Amino acid sequence: MNRLLLWVFLFLLPLAAAGDEERELSLRLPPASLGKWYRPANKHDVWLHTMFSLRRDMQAVSEYSALEDHQNLKVWLDRLEKDYRRIGEMVPEWKDELELQLFPRMRKADSPESLGRLQRKLAKSCEGCHREYQLTAKLRYRTPDFSGVKVESSETLDEESYQRVMRRLVMLVNRIKIASVDGRWPVAGEALEQLRVRLADLKNSCDACHEDKAPLERVLGQAVQEQLTALEVGLKKKDSHGVGRYLGELAVASCARCHAIHRPLAQLRRQLEVAQKR
Repeated sequence: MNRLLLWVFLFLLPLAAAGDEERELSLRLPPASLGKWYRPANKHDVWLHTMFSLRRDMQAVSEYSALEDHQNLKVWLDRLEKDYRRIGEMVPEWKDELELQLFPRMRKADSPESLGRLQRKLAKSCEGCHREYQLTAKLRYRTPDFSGVKVESSETLDEESYQRVMRRLVMLVNRIKIASVDGRWPVAGEALEQLRVRLADLKNSCDACHEDKAPLERVLGQAVQEQLTALEVGLKKKDSHGVGRYLGELAVASCARCHAIHRPLAQLRRQLEVAQKR
């Protein structure tokens, strides 16, 4: 299947007539061969770095053309053509779409203006591909896949699926809230201790992707520990209202922040994978 149809529901537009309007959004899937140039199939994100090189090449050509530095212009035009040809080498399905005929003309351009016009033609071909495939490529190859992630329990040393761990976290948060509302303080306290342990286990699993610790610190770092401590104090004081407030702050700072980043992208990635297999 070469195209994925996603249903987009538009709710009560400000000036719309009664009823919701249902529309269809079509996303084009890139060729499967593109996947060879992204991790984990490849050791590095080769495709991504090729795109960075092309952007840099284009800028260098523009700058040296404007400076009339013909020696450096020739060097960077050669680099631009070499990197551009790599597109067809890496993804054979796109080879016939390349605008290779522009390069001899760029080398013969007699002014920065004429070279600029040819560069813009080349850029338009890049933009057309980006419109078709950039979003789906990012979703497919640059979005984490949580379906196979396992989280090791520090208590039992067993590995559990990500989905099971998430369900357990939700259950513990709700248990704290329910027990505090009903004055079952020992139950709420026990659930809080389990929540601490489970969040610590989750943080350890996140380390596998988050080599840069700053994002992980914002979601499961010191601020979350302070909120857990505030929750503990609230439970000891038997302050049901305070416990509810601290739970809300914890859910926003940790759960909602992580879900807003990862969950929609992960869900779209799964749909793209299913569509690509059909």
